[in-house]
Amino acid sequence: MATTGRMKYSSLTIALFVMHCTFGQSSHNKGQHYVGHQQHPDHNMDLLLGTEEGDEINKLRPSEQRDKMMEVLKKIDIDSNKQLNSEEITLWIQHVYRKYAFVDAKERFPSFDTNNDGVVSWEEYNKVVHAQAFNIDENAILEDPEQESLRFLHMKEKKRFNFADVDGTPGLNLTEFLAFTHPSEVDHMADFTIEDVLTDYDKDKDGFINLHEFIGDIQNNDGDPSLWEIEETVRFKNLYDEDKDGKLNREEQLRWVAPNSYGSAREEAIRLIKEMDQDGDGRLSEEEVLKNQDIFMNSEITDYGRQLYEPHDEL
Repeated sequence: MATTGRMKYSSLTIALFVMHCTFGQSSHNKGQHYVGHQQHPDHNMDLLLGTEEGDEINKLRPSEQRDKMMEVLKKIDIDSNKQLNSEEITLWIQHVYRKYAFVDAKERFPSFDTNNDGVVSWEEYNKVVHAQAFNIDENAILEDPEQESLRFLHMKEKKRFNFADVDGTPGLNLTEFLAFTHPSEVDHMADFTIEDVLTDYDKDKDGFINLHEFIGDIQNNDGDPSLWEIEETVRFKNLYDEDKDGKLNREEQLRWVAPNSYGSAREEAIRLIKEMDQDGDGRLSEEEVLKNQDIFMNSEITDYGRQLYEPHDEL
C-alpha cells in the first residue's frame, strides 16, 4: 500500500477504536465480566427510581420520598400482589436500561444530523466521528495487521448501520439511530447482536458459546482457576445457562451480551432481595422496602433515586 494509504489508515486507529467502543458495544468485554465489581452506594440509587441529580433526592421530605417510592412499587408490581419477586424487579431494571438508551440516542442525534434533515447518513456519521469521510475497500484483505483490524472494525460499523436502517430510505431516523448506537436494546437488532458475539467468541463455529469460550483467553495456564474464573463460571452456570446444558443458545446469548442484559439486571435484583428480604420468602414486601428505604433508593431499580422525579406517566 502506498505511503498515503498507510497514513490514512494510521489516522483512523484511535478514531475507529473509540467508535467501536462508544457505539453499539455490548456490556460484555473480555476481562470485564464485572471483574472485581463492587456495588457503590451511588450506583444503587440509579437503577430502581429514575434520573435527576442524586443530591436533589435528599431535598424531599421523608413523607414525599415514601409516596414516590410507593408509586414506583406499584409500577414494578406487575401482578399487584404487593410483593416484588425477582422477575418483576429484573424486568423493571431492564426498563430503566432501555430508557437510558433512548435518552442517550435522542441527545446525540442532533450532533450527527448535521444538515438537520431528520436523518443521519453514513457520510454524516463518519464526518462527525472522523472529521472527514473515509473510503475503505471493504473487499480487500490487508497484509498489515493493524490496518486489517481497522478495516474489520469499519466494516462492522457499516454493517450495523445498514442493519439498523429498516425503513428503506437512506440514513437513520431517531428510532433507527437508537438501534445503531444501542443495538442490544432494540429487538430487531437481535440477529446482528448474536452474529457479532458469535464472531468474537464461538471458536468452534457451532452456534453456541460454551464455558471455555465464555471465559476466553484470560484463563490461568497454571492449572488453578483464578477468583475471576471461578466467579465467571458461577455466572455462566447460574445466570446465563438457563437450560443447564453447558452452552449458551441464542436466547441465553442475548441475556449475556445485551447492554440491558437480563443477566446483569437479574443479578442486581437478586442482590437487592438478598439485602432487603427480612422474612426469607425470596420476595420484597412494601414493608421490607420501606424499612430498607436507603438501600432501595440507592439502587438500579430506582435509577439511583431519579425515578422519584419522573412524571407518573413516564415511569
